[in-house]
Amino acid sequence: MKQTIKDIYLKDKRVLVRCDYNVPIKNGNILDETKIVKSLETINYLLKENCSIIIMSHLGRIKSEEDKNANSLLPIKDVLKRLLTKEIKFAPEIMSEETKNLALSLKPGEILLLENTRFLDLPEKKESTYNDDVAKFLSSLAEVFILDAFSVAHRAHTSVVGPSKYLPSALGFLVLKEQAILDELKEPVHPYTVIMGGSKVDDKLPIIKSLLPKCDNLLLSGGIANSFLYALGLNVGASLKTEDSTIIEELKNIMLEYKPKFAFPMDAVTGVSYNETINLKNINELNNDDIIKDIGSLTIQKYSQIINNSQTIFINGTMGIYEEKEFKNGTIEIFNALKNSQAKVIIGGGDTTSALNNLGFSNDFKYVLSGGGASLEYLAKDTLPGIEAISEADNIETLDL
Repeated sequence: MKQTIKDIYLKDKRVLVRCDYNVPIKNGNILDETKIVKSLETINYLLKENCSIIIMSHLGRIKSEEDKNANSLLPIKDVLKRLLTKEIKFAPEIMSEETKNLALSLKPGEILLLENTRFLDLPEKKESTYNDDVAKFLSSLAEVFILDAFSVAHRAHTSVVGPSKYLPSALGFLVLKEQAILDELKEPVHPYTVIMGGSKVDDKLPIIKSLLPKCDNLLLSGGIANSFLYALGLNVGASLKTEDSTIIEELKNIMLEYKPKFAFPMDAVTGVSYNETINLKNINELNNDDIIKDIGSLTIQKYSQIINNSQTIFINGTMGIYEEKEFKNGTIEIFNALKNSQAKVIIGGGDTTSALNNLGFSNDFKYVLSGGGASLEYLAKDTLPGIEAISEADNIETLDL
């Protein structure tokens, strides 16, 4: 059984919290503070319990020493200081005696932020590949562990699943909220529509197969839609698509089984590879050098009609390359249709949330999740490795920390 933050005794405890502060940063400035703000409910609850708090998170991907310069959590420290109106201590080296001493000497109400956990991936992957020595060290910093990062709970990384092996553990408010929202999709009010975009159908195929029996409509865009169209024998030009013959055969079988549920783009805004000439074309009129970059007006009309007739909608992905002004219209129009819909709309995190914020829809939807991949995997499997680890934390080993 999962243990929640309210089920565990926290008064005056030293608490290790795994947050998700993987936020966009440019020239040291944080472009979107949403994830940081969402972590405050758990942090403030711990402060009310007179806890001392050690926070950890990853940021970006660390493959070289140069990557460290652009992915330090130092800018997060400044934002936390402003939002919480209190000083935040910072540990530049995670695996050090100095960090351990900092953590153990924290007074009630004090907060220590650890440097990017993915710095531990150099020279060998001790974060993104589970490492028990790191798990034991992180556990030695605290008396209790709280997982409050739903968006990484689908990854069995050391900072996600490690501390619960050695510390009394619980799920934070953010994880519990997002889990509860997704649990409602187990028995959705129908008609239930799923809108899915993304680049690689290979990655999403197990999730698509798990959602199709439950939903009434599946609206596709991006590389996923291109792959299905290609499997139907249509020319999608030089657009991103799968060419794996096994996957293509599976797509054909899925479309045969669930034909009435599928909705594909009817037209597309394209750019060609050599000069980015922009055209609006019907899907069956593409040339070999066309690259699909957005959905067209016929598709917008078709998808909007389905949206208007739905009672529950889950969306993960955008309609096109919304970051480029020539190819953002499809995503904007679909967001407008969702905004004006009477349906319960759940936004599946990741790139979809970034699009909401960038295109001016950040305050228009009630149910916005932080994790894209985690949301999809939870819908497919009803659990995640990070949540499973908390459920098993009652059987923690005795460890002399």
